[in-house]
Amino acid sequence: MSTIIAVSATAEERVEPELGAVQLSVGASGPEREVVVARASRAHERLLAEVRRLEASGVLDTWSAGQLRVWSHRPFNNEGRQLPLVHDSRGDVEIVFRDLGALSAWVSETATGDEVAIGGVDWRLTDASSARVREAAQRRAVAEAVAKARVYADALGLGTPIPVELADSGLLDARPAPMPRAMMAKVAFSADSAGPSTELVPAELVVQASVDARFSAEASA
Repeated sequence: MSTIIAVSATAEERVEPELGAVQLSVGASGPEREVVVARASRAHERLLAEVRRLEASGVLDTWSAGQLRVWSHRPFNNEGRQLPLVHDSRGDVEIVFRDLGALSAWVSETATGDEVAIGGVDWRLTDASSARVREAAQRRAVAEAVAKARVYADALGLGTPIPVELADSGLLDARPAPMPRAMMAKVAFSADSAGPSTELVPAELVVQASVDARFSAEASA
């Protein structure tokens, strides 16, 4: 009679980021709508000119810029009294650097001023590297599941465990396992990275894969 062995396994790969995406907001605010829009437009154009210069120098991977938005609101003071109308104009810009040294230098020296605010830096991998690292984590998670099943089978005096099911972590429910059949080649993948530091030191990325698996093993002959 076969014994069903159920295991879960997690593996992770740690890798240095290759790209740094700077999130910026550019704009202005004030009591006069026309003045605010003009200030925001000039700041927006100056920033885009700088981005185009960076692109021409070869330090960027990609960049994108949203249109300027304009809205108005009446703020309240600390006594709860409504103040005069304030107009705001803002636009979001994302600049993705492939040269992380250039990123740090540019943010420190250039991205300053009343009209520009840095929202943070998102550390990333290229698509090709992300796929490669994800696959490595997946393979390690599956290998860990197989190793755990072998340990349990050996402890029970059983033979080599045969895979029955393999799925994303949490997808295997408590129903009785079916008879051995082709594996379902599905795995879970998640990437976690620490937030950007004020020193703009690239944070190590953690790529994780988790699997649940069932194996069938019979008593050794």
